[in-house]
Amino acid sequence: MSETLDKPLIDVRTIPPRERHPRIFGMLGALMPGKSMLITSDHDPRPLHYQLETNFPGQFGWDYLEQGPEVWRVEIDRLEDGGGCDCCCGSEH
Repeated sequence: MSETLDKPLIDVRTIPPRERHPRIFGMLGALMPGKSMLITSDHDPRPLHYQLETNFPGQFGWDYLEQGPEVWRVEIDRLEDGGGCDCCCGSEH
């Protein structure tokens, strides 16, 4: 996964904690298969990675671009053949 300027970027350091995951999942839901987005955080977003793997298995790739100690940057890919429906709800309907 390479970083380019045309990828959506969300810097969660500027967002209240309770709004972070809903915004990220909103962006991921709009992400077309084969595309990726970048996340910048002030902590390891491991809980987000766990949620993706649990709720959307096989639908997203995860790559750390930077791993602290002050800034974490992650690139998340929406995989081409993630299965399920196109609405990113995690269902197989």
